[in-house]
Amino acid sequence: MASSKEIRLKIKSVQSTRKITKAMEMVAASKMRRAQERMRHARPYADKVRNIAAHMSEANPEYKHPFLTKREAIKNAGLILVSTDKGLCGGLNTNILRAVTVKIKELQAQNIGLKVTAIGNKGLNFLTRTSMDVVSQSVQLGDRPQLEKLIGAIKVQLDAFEKGEMDVVYLAYTKFINTMKQEPVLEQLLPLTADKFAQSDAEKQAYGWDYIYEPDAKSVVDELLVRYVEALVYQAVAENMASEQSARMVAMKSASDNAKKVIGDLQLVYNKTRQASITKELSEIVGGAAAVS
Repeated sequence: MASSKEIRLKIKSVQSTRKITKAMEMVAASKMRRAQERMRHARPYADKVRNIAAHMSEANPEYKHPFLTKREAIKNAGLILVSTDKGLCGGLNTNILRAVTVKIKELQAQNIGLKVTAIGNKGLNFLTRTSMDVVSQSVQLGDRPQLEKLIGAIKVQLDAFEKGEMDVVYLAYTKFINTMKQEPVLEQLLPLTADKFAQSDAEKQAYGWDYIYEPDAKSVVDELLVRYVEALVYQAVAENMASEQSARMVAMKSASDNAKKVIGDLQLVYNKTRQASITKELSEIVGGAAAVS
């Protein structure tokens, strides 16, 4: 059995750890609220661009943008992987990387080439370890994602798809459901599917007007669809950041609770050790007194 001094040192060590995890939990809770606000603020912009793009696509049936054209045979694919820069957020990254690994194996089994864009350090490290073809990356985004930092990495994939070098592009990220639940999502980003442009009757009426194009319809549709895809990726990054802070808050709360339990167990062991030590001393005193008498 460990000595009282060793147990006291262990208790102090665990108490120090608990203070750190408690502080990290509170910081994550604060950042989570701000991340959720950014995520909610990003949605109206993406919805507005989607509605306009859907209406303009219907208004110009003679022109079909490459982003809307489905390829007959898929020979090369692209993947944009959104992960976190830091750890200590439970199984958040593990879950999305597991889904990505399944997709990679599926594509490799069909002899489909794959080029990957990494957003976030954890995803980049994973792709480097697995020797994947990383064509672009964006890391150290901070707590407030800036679209300017993302555009460069995203554009590599968009340009490759537009030129015909890729036949499909996937987007992998963690979707925010609520504070306790985050869901890994791996969906097709390009070509844009019909459900992306699905509109309700109210939306059709709200955008049911004709447009005057300057310089021409093709230029406007081209620019608008690029902005829409960028908005989709930005929304995914915002969702991932909200998920990260929620997962970190829950993980740190769990760590704090576990530390509290460990401290309680160590305190019990310490009391038992101290009691045994006192009993032993008393026995020695009584034994010595008996020997003297």
